[in-house]
Amino acid sequence: MRLTAENRVIARTALYPTPPDAPKPDRKRDNRSMASTSTPEGRQPGARDRDTEGRARSARPRDGLGRPLPYDAQGVPRQPEGIVRTPEETVAEAQALLEAGKPFHAHEVFEDAWKSGPDEERTLWRGLAQLAVGLTHAARGNATGGARLLRRGAAAIEEWAARTGRKRPYDLDVQGLTEWARELAGDVEGGATVDAGARAPGLRGG
Repeated sequence: MRLTAENRVIARTALYPTPPDAPKPDRKRDNRSMASTSTPEGRQPGARDRDTEGRARSARPRDGLGRPLPYDAQGVPRQPEGIVRTPEETVAEAQALLEAGKPFHAHEVFEDAWKSGPDEERTLWRGLAQLAVGLTHAARGNATGGARLLRRGAAAIEEWAARTGRKRPYDLDVQGLTEWARELAGDVEGGATVDAGARAPGLRGG
């Protein structure tokens, strides 16, 4: 079972909010930059990539932290989008990806759970997705964005657990995750270099 394209757009907008005063991206410049590196065979320079269903989606390969690479580079396989999993499957798959140093991929697993799960759990899964994105940015060297998302995700899951009374939903170590996130946020603000795999959290503790 897969999620709709509309739900994916709504979820990404909520996860990556754009400040109201942020400058609008220069699409023409971006397309020129992409075309100057390489383009997939048979694709016109400047044309938008699309998936098999005709939706706009970049075909550029990505590295393990989700950063786009030139079209002819060897990237890391992307995480399939819109998969509906049980909560236990979500936690297990995300943990494996985090330990493999792929927090960007783990955030997509949490994002699927956030979009497909019950309304009362969406704050939990969104907060976990924010933690994974925060680790991604920290490992990329974006200290400001990484620390902000780590703290935002920690606050979200902490407040959700307090409101619902569920301290270990699906055996997730909410307290341990909030402590991990805030410690990592402080480290990256202090200039620490972050290895995503080495600093991956244990979702269920340990």
